[in-house]
Amino acid sequence: MTRIDFYILPQAAERERALFACKLAEKAWQQDYRIFIHTGSDAAARELDELLWTFRAGSFLPHALADADPGAFPPPVLIGHDREPQTHTDLLINLAPEVPTFFSRFARLAEVLDQQPELLTGGRERYRFYQERGYPLHSHKL
Repeated sequence: MTRIDFYILPQAAERERALFACKLAEKAWQQDYRIFIHTGSDAAARELDELLWTFRAGSFLPHALADADPGAFPPPVLIGHDREPQTHTDLLINLAPEVPTFFSRFARLAEVLDQQPELLTGGRERYRFYQERGYPLHSHKL
């Protein structure tokens, strides 16, 4: 069963959510996880793609947009917004405002929230959704 972690950031800034997702993906990659970052739009996916190259000096996180042809060896981090990834992944990082329909195929799901009222409201709704279905939930206030 998928383990679900909610990460609640102390500020209300979309960029901080994206930066936290980059750091979380880097940590997971260092532990040999395969990661899919689910965004709410194509524009958000492309912004995150750029941010993954620059979020920290000296970092290298092999990644690609999910709609690009990954070839025979897809990178360990994929970014998408409108469909389920075709390759096996261990961790789903959700930055979209809804429950990804494919979340249960992952070993872990990370929901990243900040203090924007609409994000917190949506996060509470997703928390209830997972809770009602018996998923193990963990909250981390950062």
